[in-house]
Amino acid sequence: MADEKETKAQQAREYDASQIQVLEGLEAVRKRPGMYIGSTSSQGLHHLVWEIVDNGIDEALAGFADEIHVTVNQDNSITVTDNGRGIPIGIQKKTGKPALETVFTILHAGGKFGGGGYKVSGGLHGVGASVVNALSTDLEAQVTRDGKTYAIAFDHGHVKTPMHVIKEGLPQDQHGTAVHFLPDPDIFRETTVFDIKTLTTRIRELAFLNKGLRITIRDERPEKPTEEDFLYEGGIRHYVDYLNENKETLFEPPIYVEGQENGITVEVALQYTDDYHNNLLTFTNNIHTYEGGTHEEGFKRALTRVVNDYARQNKLMKDNEANLTGDDVREGLTAVVSVKHPDPQFEGQTKTKLGNSDARTAVDHTFADHFMRFMMEHPDVARKIVDKGTLASKARVAAKRAREVTRKKSGLEISNLPGKLADNTSKDPEISELFIVEGDSAGGSAKQGRSRLTQAILPIRGKILNVEKASMDRILANEEIRSLFTAMGTGFGNDFDVSKVNYHKLILMTDADVDGAHIRTLLLTLVYRYMRPLLDAGFVYIACPPLYRIRQGKMQRYLDSDEELKDLLGQLPPSPKPQIQRYKGLGEMDAEQLWETTMNPENRRLLRVDAQDAINADQVFTMLMGDKVAPRREFIENNATFAELDV
Repeated sequence: MADEKETKAQQAREYDASQIQVLEGLEAVRKRPGMYIGSTSSQGLHHLVWEIVDNGIDEALAGFADEIHVTVNQDNSITVTDNGRGIPIGIQKKTGKPALETVFTILHAGGKFGGGGYKVSGGLHGVGASVVNALSTDLEAQVTRDGKTYAIAFDHGHVKTPMHVIKEGLPQDQHGTAVHFLPDPDIFRETTVFDIKTLTTRIRELAFLNKGLRITIRDERPEKPTEEDFLYEGGIRHYVDYLNENKETLFEPPIYVEGQENGITVEVALQYTDDYHNNLLTFTNNIHTYEGGTHEEGFKRALTRVVNDYARQNKLMKDNEANLTGDDVREGLTAVVSVKHPDPQFEGQTKTKLGNSDARTAVDHTFADHFMRFMMEHPDVARKIVDKGTLASKARVAAKRAREVTRKKSGLEISNLPGKLADNTSKDPEISELFIVEGDSAGGSAKQGRSRLTQAILPIRGKILNVEKASMDRILANEEIRSLFTAMGTGFGNDFDVSKVNYHKLILMTDADVDGAHIRTLLLTLVYRYMRPLLDAGFVYIACPPLYRIRQGKMQRYLDSDEELKDLLGQLPPSPKPQIQRYKGLGEMDAEQLWETTMNPENRRLLRVDAQDAINADQVFTMLMGDKVAPRREFIENNATFAELDV
């Protein structure tokens, strides 16, 4: 004890001013990159592109640019060009250096801090360019303005070649900025390879959100370079068309509202489909506000009020009938809400929730006024919207009794369901796992082979209801689905509470064939539509049972594909003859084999399911499980060669 006290006293004496570290310039960014770009994973890598693209977007928002070009070069570097005004090149008074150099070397330097350069902006508000420079091995910027092109080059954030003129005598109306950078592999150790799908998805989204702005994405890495060009004069109206391309809509075209209040620009586009779920996307200054916020609250409040007011005024509801709820009027809705705010304030852990109260008022007033006028001028469309909400209300009432069945988890409630739950003995959700098992036979083997402390088994018979095409009352009438809702203990849909989850692993264990894949897709559709927070929390997994078991003497191996089988057979001696078992389903495994291959945490393989790209996930589920046949047929024809059919 005395030695410990003496050690602490010595450490206290040694803690002096020499241990206070001062990071100058961009050193702080390289020391703690996660503070500036979120992470150094693939997500952080792509964030570099968005910071430079956002500068071009800001020029477009200010009315000075209408084209942005993004190129992934052969060496995996990025080039972003825009035809905006061009970054200023004069001497910045405070730093005594050219403004072009200042923007790329000084944190919080830019035209977005109230100097009058921009009314609204996205990105990191002046931090972006310098952060990208700090996290790149090489960066070069070229600016064209005032008849000249200027260039400056950097190495790991430091000036390598000072600003100089590389072209003169250019037309006075020629202007713009080009930034070329190569991410630093010492910072991005996970990967420095850009994913063209990730880039394309976000660039398409930015083009939707900024009508009239042309954005191109070019990938020069493949043998045959690819290029896509996005230009949407209809803006978010075309965005709604895109989101609904695989859905049956109740009317055409989407309703569009645009207006301004107290300096806040509001755009809303919406359209109803025959679906039973809604898809509402909100944005602030082009930033996707995943957690919603005040602008979303204003839209929801106005939508519910206007639909009810219209229905009352036009006698579409009886006097003794209760008003439609927000959930009722949003059933089947696809909507995009985009606001441009001069001073956005974000809340939430991920900073993707808008907190400005004036945004709520601006969206409410702007949307309500225009939407009510639209309803009055288009009574046929208005009637369809009210009828859709009324049907949703009736289904909600019909589902109320069935909903109560899922409120709590108990053996008494489960016992009457066809997929009878064999629960685990531990009540600690963190170590508890629920296996959804295809078939009673496999369910029996799983119950015998499981770890009773941590693993619960819920067998299901055949294919569950396709929830993509079913109302809530039909969904809750399905015993297989009710048993899953009840077992998880979380509720579902808008009542879902992930804090009440009984298992931190929901594992889908289906046969390794086409029917098993279909059942897995049905289950994933159910989870995505009505238990989405499970995906966001990382609680959903897919089990990977083997396809073959091969034995030769004392050697026994489990294999996952025909290719693995072929390779192994080529390595084995001809004698004795190997015994090969092809598993056509989980039911062909006994309890010991199922445990050894698929359930034992020490050697099993699980694939965790996430839905980071929610928009693409929504479209894929709609395409695979919705009413339209043509898109599904095209998908099957394009991908049929990748499926291994067991004939």
